Amino acid sequence: MITTPELIARRNATLGPHSPLFYNEPLQFVSAKGVWFTDINGDRYLDGYNNVPHVGHANKRVQEALTTQSATLNIHTRYLNDRVVLYAERLLRTFDRGLDRVLLGNSGSEANELAMRIARQHTGATGIIVSDHSYHGNTITLAQLTTGLKTREPLGPHVRGIRVPDLDSDPRPQHEVAAETLAELDLAIDSLREAGYGVAACLFDPLFSTEGLPRLPHKLAAQITERVRKAGGLVITDEVQSGFGRTGSHMWGYQYAGIRPDLVTLGKPMGNGHPVSAVITREELLEEFGSTNEFFNTFAGNPVSAAVAEAVLLEMEDHSLRERARQLSVTAQKRLSQLTSQHSFIRAAKGTGMFLGLDFAVDNAPAPHLAKRVVEAMKQRRVLISRIGRDDSVLKIRPPLTFGPQELPILCEALEASLQEI
Repeated sequence: MITTPELIARRNATLGPHSPLFYNEPLQFVSAKGVWFTDINGDRYLDGYNNVPHVGHANKRVQEALTTQSATLNIHTRYLNDRVVLYAERLLRTFDRGLDRVLLGNSGSEANELAMRIARQHTGATGIIVSDHSYHGNTITLAQLTTGLKTREPLGPHVRGIRVPDLDSDPRPQHEVAAETLAELDLAIDSLREAGYGVAACLFDPLFSTEGLPRLPHKLAAQITERVRKAGGLVITDEVQSGFGRTGSHMWGYQYAGIRPDLVTLGKPMGNGHPVSAVITREELLEEFGSTNEFFNTFAGNPVSAAVAEAVLLEMEDHSLRERARQLSVTAQKRLSQLTSQHSFIRAAKGTGMFLGLDFAVDNAPAPHLAKRVVEAMKQRRVLISRIGRDDSVLKIRPPLTFGPQELPILCEALEASLQEI
C-alpha cells in the first residue's frame, strides 16, 4: 500500500500540485459503502458531505445495473435502444407539466453549457445574469461567468453578477432587502442592453448552495425570474446540488423555490458517480434547437448510463429517500437550532432537507477561521463535512440521501463536541 505522503508526492508529479485536496492532512480512502468510508489504516469515516453517491456508495442496485448492461450492450443513441427511452420517460415524470423533453450529457458543466447555447439561440442575445458568488462548471464559457472560485479568465463582458441577499445576516425588513436586490437586477439588465448583449438567460442554483444557503426574502426568486423573462431572457436552474429530492419537501430545487424554469440542468447525483447529466426543457425549445443543429453526443444516453441513472431513481422510489430526507431534516434542524442558541459565534442554522449548515460570525462579521476549525475537528472525530459561502464561513452538511436516523446522532454528537472544542 502506498503511504499517504508518497501518494501525495506522486500525485503532484503527475496531476500537478494545484489539484485541490480536502483538509490540512489529506485522507486516503480505499473503499466506501453506504454512507461510510474506510481509509488506508482501516478507520471508518461517516460521509456527511458527498452528494455524488446519491443513493449510497457502492449501491448494489446501481452496480448490478451497470455490470449487467455493460455486459449486454453499450452503444450511442444513433442506434435505437429502449433503455434510454425508458429512462427518459421515468425521469420526465418527476418534472412539472411542460418540462417534457430531455437532452442527455456527461457532466454538469456540459449540461450548463448546452442550456446556455439553447438560450442564446432562442433569444438572439448573449447576456447572462448570475449570482456574484456562484459556480456552474469549468468550460471556457462557464469560467467566464464563475464568480465563486478563483479563475484566470476575467468575468465575461456579457456577464452581470447580482448579490443574493441573506436575511440571516441582514436585519432590514424583507421588502427593503428584496427591493435592493431587484434594483440591482434592473441595473444589470439595463447594462446588458446598453452594451448590446441583451439578456439571454439567468442561471442559478435554486438553493444558492455556493453562496452559503442564504435565507431569501419571500418570493424573491420568483420576482427575479419574472424580471428576466420580461427582459426577454430564459430561466435556467442548476439542480446539480439542489435536485433529486435533496430538499426533502420537493423532488427539484426549483419547486422548493417556487419558480418555473425554462431549462433545468442535472449532473453529479444523477448517476451515483457514473458520468451522466441532462438538460430538461420544453418541447418547443428542443424543437427549435434540434431542427437547426445536428446535435449528438457519442457517450451521452448510452444504455449503460441510462441503466445506471434509472437505478438511482428506482432506489429513491423504493426506499422513499426524499421522504426520509424530509423527516430526518426536522430532527436535524432542531438540533442545529439548539446549537445556534448555545454558541454566540453561530449566527444561524441554514438549509433544508438533507442540505444543512451553520453560519459562523463574530460581532456579525463572518468567521471562516472558526468554520475551518470545526471542519478539521469533525475530521478528527471521523465525520466528514465541508464549508461554503462567500467567506467560507458556513458549514456544509450534504450527505448521500441514504444517510439515516442511525447516522444523524453520530454526526450531531461529533458536531457538538467540535463546537465545544473551539
